[in-house]
Amino acid sequence: MFYYLNLFFLNSFLGFLLETSLKTFFFPNMNNGILFGPWIPVYGFGAVIICVVSKLIFQKLKISKLWKTVLLFFSVFILLSLLEWLGGVLIEALFHKKFWDYRDQKYNLGPYISLGMSFIWGGMSLLLVYVILPIEEKIIKKIPRFLTILAVIFFLIDCLFTYFLTS
Repeated sequence: MFYYLNLFFLNSFLGFLLETSLKTFFFPNMNNGILFGPWIPVYGFGAVIICVVSKLIFQKLKISKLWKTVLLFFSVFILLSLLEWLGGVLIEALFHKKFWDYRDQKYNLGPYISLGMSFIWGGMSLLLVYVILPIEEKIIKKIPRFLTILAVIFFLIDCLFTYFLTS
């Protein structure tokens, strides 16, 4: 459990850094994160989903590595598109804000899913599994449990403050 919590927080923080950089250098009008703290949970949830799905595919299926990679790509393509949709719907329902809207893009499914972003999620999942996760696992194993517990407490407090101060 601590592994997945640390994976969640590490990737939520990396997502925060990514979106803050994108906002700073390329998209000044971009909304990047609804919480006050330095994390964007959709990236954390996405990393956990990718990790679980990749372990299921690579450990359980007796097919070639190429087909496992293709299956991982399309599984994550679908699952993270659904996660992005759910995140958009929840943000709009809870905070009456839209943080992204893909209706101006070709091949969108309403405001929260676009074919282009779904391909990016699939591609990023392969980058995460083959490049980033091996590095992160070394870091995650060194994180003391008390820091994970503190992160959970701060995260929950941040969620409460965000909900009550911005809704």
